[in-house]
Amino acid sequence: MTGVLLDIAEVADHADLAPSALRFYEKRGLISSTGRNGLRRTYRPDVLDRLALIACARGAGFTLAEIARFLRASPTDAELRARMAEKARQLDDDIDRLIRMRDSLRHASTCTHDPLVECPDFKTTFERSAAPV
Repeated sequence: MTGVLLDIAEVADHADLAPSALRFYEKRGLISSTGRNGLRRTYRPDVLDRLALIACARGAGFTLAEIARFLRASPTDAELRARMAEKARQLDDDIDRLIRMRDSLRHASTCTHDPLVECPDFKTTFERSAAPV
């Protein structure tokens, strides 16, 4: 797809976003268009990679302001690097908690103990998932 430009509708469709979200992201400096084809904005295909990164970061709890700063970051931005390391630690905690919760739900979905909440295995798994990390 080198040299091929995508119009805003194609990008929105591929990224599963509304065109208004793309315009908003562009206004916030997260993405940029190459210009227009008639009245429609056009984008290089690599904008889809950028949008995937933005979606992943949003899913991980980053704000748009944090994402924008990350996208502009240089290796010399010590404050941002410290913030990124802290966010990575928070994500590790979230992952650990979610894995424990997943394991307790898997057990609960097959457990035959009556009542379920009194199952010793479930209680142990759930207590681990409810414990602060």
